[in-house]
Amino acid sequence: MKNWLIFGAVFILSLSLVISVLVLWKADAPFNDMEQQAEQLALDTKALAVVSESYIYNGNKPYTTVFGVDEYGKEKAIFVPISLEENSMQEVFLQDGITKEQALTVLSNETSVKEILHTKLGFEEAGAVWEITYTNEAEKLNYVYILFEDGQWWKRILNL
Repeated sequence: MKNWLIFGAVFILSLSLVISVLVLWKADAPFNDMEQQAEQLALDTKALAVVSESYIYNGNKPYTTVFGVDEYGKEKAIFVPISLEENSMQEVFLQDGITKEQALTVLSNETSVKEILHTKLGFEEAGAVWEITYTNEAEKLNYVYILFEDGQWWKRILNL
């Protein structure tokens, strides 16, 4: 009887683990597909010659931010809309704005940061912005947007 109880517990635990992994894998699949399609569009339109990284940015309009190098060896970020419309793509040369580290320095010089949750380059009405999500000393969630072009503050959403 004891062996049956152990077998049943191990079986249920294993089944739960397998189902959890499958659900998480399937939930991430649409994001991976969208990133791959955006990367391929950036390559097909010759906006980039080599892709190094991409991620989904959800601002007022969702974009896939694709980083890479163009045919002249210049590093760029291409903002591909979720609709994959070629004429709606935006781009910035990374040398023309502030880096991720500089954006984090702008943030740390002005506010108290406990933990940085993520930093993403995205596209908004104001142009390219660094979105920094962090928690402060009071454990409150904060979003700040710093303009890529000059490092000025664009928008702050504090103490959520």
